[in-house]
Amino acid sequence: MTSEAERAVLAAIDDERIIAELQELVRIPSVDGTAAESDIQAWCARRLDALGLTVDHWQLDLPALRSDPEFPGMEVERGEAWGCVGVLGGDGTPGLILNGHVDVVPGDAFDARIEDGVMWGRGTCDMKGGVAAILGAVAAIVAAGIRLRRPLAVHTVIGEEDGGLGAFATLRRGHLGEACVIAEPTAGTVIPANAGSLTFRLEVPGLATHGSTRSRGVSAIEKFTVIQAALQQLEAARNRDPHPLFAHLDLANPLSVGTISAGDWASTVPDRLIAEGRYGVRLGESLDDARKAFEDAVAGIEDEWLRDHPVKVTWPGGAFASGVLPDGDVLLTDTVQAVIDTSSPAPEVRGAPYGSDLRLYAAAGIPALQYGPGDVRYAHAADEHVVLADVLHAARTYALLAVRRCG
Repeated sequence: MTSEAERAVLAAIDDERIIAELQELVRIPSVDGTAAESDIQAWCARRLDALGLTVDHWQLDLPALRSDPEFPGMEVERGEAWGCVGVLGGDGTPGLILNGHVDVVPGDAFDARIEDGVMWGRGTCDMKGGVAAILGAVAAIVAAGIRLRRPLAVHTVIGEEDGGLGAFATLRRGHLGEACVIAEPTAGTVIPANAGSLTFRLEVPGLATHGSTRSRGVSAIEKFTVIQAALQQLEAARNRDPHPLFAHLDLANPLSVGTISAGDWASTVPDRLIAEGRYGVRLGESLDDARKAFEDAVAGIEDEWLRDHPVKVTWPGGAFASGVLPDGDVLLTDTVQAVIDTSSPAPEVRGAPYGSDLRLYAAAGIPALQYGPGDVRYAHAADEHVVLADVLHAARTYALLAVRRCG
């Protein structure tokens, strides 16, 4: 049941403004590592300031962050990067953080076209739809004249796609809270747990010779087929007993080879192969333990050549630990109830197999979960899109949750 104040906030949701702002956000091509990452943070800072929030818009100290022993990694080069936090009302520690990342993976569809209630384009789903919903919720609280007893914080962050730089820097700056909802696309479910992921790099040695006398050499490609079989066995072993929140998945902890490069001449037996891929980290497993399991599996391959010429394993790029909402935390029940009270069925509660900024908030001692518009199957996809009705519903859910936890 909603209170008079909550009904006033819901009535103040401006659907047209939310859709228009989503189009503005999508049309800023904020690909990781480009100048547009800074442009979109400046846009967010201006918008939060116009809503009357106290805004912290600062340039990140990239060298200092990189030297932090807990730095989560970065997969693109950045000359500069910016943080943006807005705080509304109240005193003390924010009762709720609404988080959204504004960076996107590369693409070429930034027109934000709308057809039949669906917006298409890079970032619509992952996750500018969620950011627009957050802004719409905050705008409604302001428009309804609700005076919050406890602060509500908005964190817009960059670098989520390549490691979590933005959220890490925001937390290191001291922007904390008692709970956090991350507006990642969840297709109507509530996600209180993420598995993690690591990027691996394998350098497989061979022995070059002319292709007409290939038996004199050792093909790094043929040796990789032995390694691939071992990796498939490792994946199967790591998925035999998934956490109950991941029981709905066919693979809770996937292991996938994404790129392979080998050889420099068609008639030469290749003496080197480079393979890179994505390796799932189990819920509650440390990154060090996950790396060791992978490295042990590769080192334990029974092959005479590889025993004498070991595969080199390295770990470039971002490091996504797993993260989970503590058992019994009221953020879960509060979020589920807010979804129901905006005229939706009770959402399912499930874990997700991908890494996100959830683990950074969890590591900082902030209970966090994900709930947002869009379906992750369309994130990063050529047909990326979001149903606008889902964006507007998310805005109403965030508004209710914020008033209840802060007002």
